[in-house]
Amino acid sequence: MELWTVYDVNRKCTGKVIDRHSNEKLKKGEYHLVVEAVIINSKGEILLNKRSKFKKKYPNMWETTGGSCIKCENSLQAILREIREELGIIFNKSDAIFYKTLRDDDAKDFKDIWIFRKDLEIKNLSYTDGEVVDSKWVTIDEFEKMVNCKIIIPTIDFSKEDYKKFLELK
Repeated sequence: MELWTVYDVNRKCTGKVIDRHSNEKLKKGEYHLVVEAVIINSKGEILLNKRSKFKKKYPNMWETTGGSCIKCENSLQAILREIREELGIIFNKSDAIFYKTLRDDDAKDFKDIWIFRKDLEIKNLSYTDGEVVDSKWVTIDEFEKMVNCKIIIPTIDFSKEDYKKFLELK
């Protein structure tokens, strides 16, 4: 069971909670919170992860780390948990740099994008939850080519302009 806190259009908690896997769906004007981590190394490369072939949505495609916030969890707690679950890496709160929030009325979510700057060895990652099966570092130009070839999930929410801003963040 994965419980989501439900928010209104202004990202105020409604007090409602739904089970992600139930038949109950978010109604118009209801949203849940998702998070995305963009991990960048000292070379300016972006860490991408390959989704398992068993994922219902976008199997075998590449993405950054992310997922849904669960009940009683804030955005920062969620992104740290997602990184730990998907990659086996523990980041501290002080490692996280908040970038921005996006609201998607079609997906019915608010997405918080977080930046992490860290040199990680791919061989040290462990895919403990089975969602991720591989990882690699790519340049922003390689990333754009992957987007154009449609091998990056379409829900990635950053561009080359965002990437340039990422590099300026401290």
